[in-house]
Amino acid sequence: MGQRVAIVGVGQTHHTSVRRDVNGIELINEAVMRALDSAELTIHDIDAIIIGNMDHFEAINGVDTWSVDGCGAFMKPIMKLTTGGTTGTTVATGAYHHVASGFFDTVLAIGWEKNSESDTTGAIITCTDPIWERFSYSGALPSLAAEATAYMKAYGVTERDAARVAVRDRNHASLNPFAHLRDKITVDDVMNSPMYSYPIKLLDICPRTDGACAVVFASESRAKRMTSSPAWVLATTSRHEYAWLSDIDYTRMVSLEGACREAYKLAGIRDPGKEIDVVELYQPYSFAGLKWMEAMGVCRPGEAAQLVWDGVTDLGGEIPFNPSGGVLATNCIGATALLRVGEAALQVQGKAGAHQVPDVKLAVATGFGGAFWSDVVVLGREPR
Repeated sequence: MGQRVAIVGVGQTHHTSVRRDVNGIELINEAVMRALDSAELTIHDIDAIIIGNMDHFEAINGVDTWSVDGCGAFMKPIMKLTTGGTTGTTVATGAYHHVASGFFDTVLAIGWEKNSESDTTGAIITCTDPIWERFSYSGALPSLAAEATAYMKAYGVTERDAARVAVRDRNHASLNPFAHLRDKITVDDVMNSPMYSYPIKLLDICPRTDGACAVVFASESRAKRMTSSPAWVLATTSRHEYAWLSDIDYTRMVSLEGACREAYKLAGIRDPGKEIDVVELYQPYSFAGLKWMEAMGVCRPGEAAQLVWDGVTDLGGEIPFNPSGGVLATNCIGATALLRVGEAALQVQGKAGAHQVPDVKLAVATGFGGAFWSDVVVLGREPR
């Protein structure tokens, strides 16, 4: 068994649709410097660096080489990890394992994206089979729309139920100074927004964001010296279930179910709905905030909508989801899942500011990508 690992520092940029004032190197450096400052470290205290983004979106490869002046990797080991939408949680998991292995004591994880300089849909189209899938899965929205309609039919969920999820996350984002979209909205605002791909409307989906996030992982011996409030990594899991989008059971999120089952077992969680204090769920559109919550075992299939309407997942509720505003408010793809881990860590550390959930002992962050695969990271106030 390797050494225990904790998150000791988190930094992120202020997120927006276009950052014309910085290039990629400078954007990365903003997050890195804020993460180091939050942990009261310098780059000389970092042993190794893990970095990732959706490089084929911008058609700029090799970020582990050209970002050195921004990420601080001069004369340090650096590794690039890229796994689509889950890049951020993959980077976090990679940093965790680098420390847990005992090879390094302090590792810096970095995720970033300049979506203003990319063609997201053009890149996603090329991952689908040109004969069997591309005509119906031309980008992210069609596959998500297929999931939403199947889920609605199976459980009687409505468009207004999903709209309530979007309202929750956008209202939470109004308290987060780093979020991209910070304006409060209403259910009627969502319902009256333009239809993109039935049943998904403009305000049901996430934005395209320029931004970066950096997280410092440290071994137990160093973490206890660096901070009095480390966020301990209790479990990391990943499930990749499908090779073809047409093979997916759209009434379930099988990969998230499996990743959560293993993560809960590793972290000693028996009743997730009662034991977890806060969740940073990667949900690129509103319907995922219902179906994927059920996949996490927080409630039974078909019950999520009522919990959301009852305020159970709001700030001040029994188990707040996405107090930061989540993906629906900020989506710098290569950093998005790392933001979920970073925000969960801030909740455990009690450093989330205006969107802090009181007395967080256990937090869960998830990642999502590609053919509906899932990552899960469990963080706690106490090591196990």
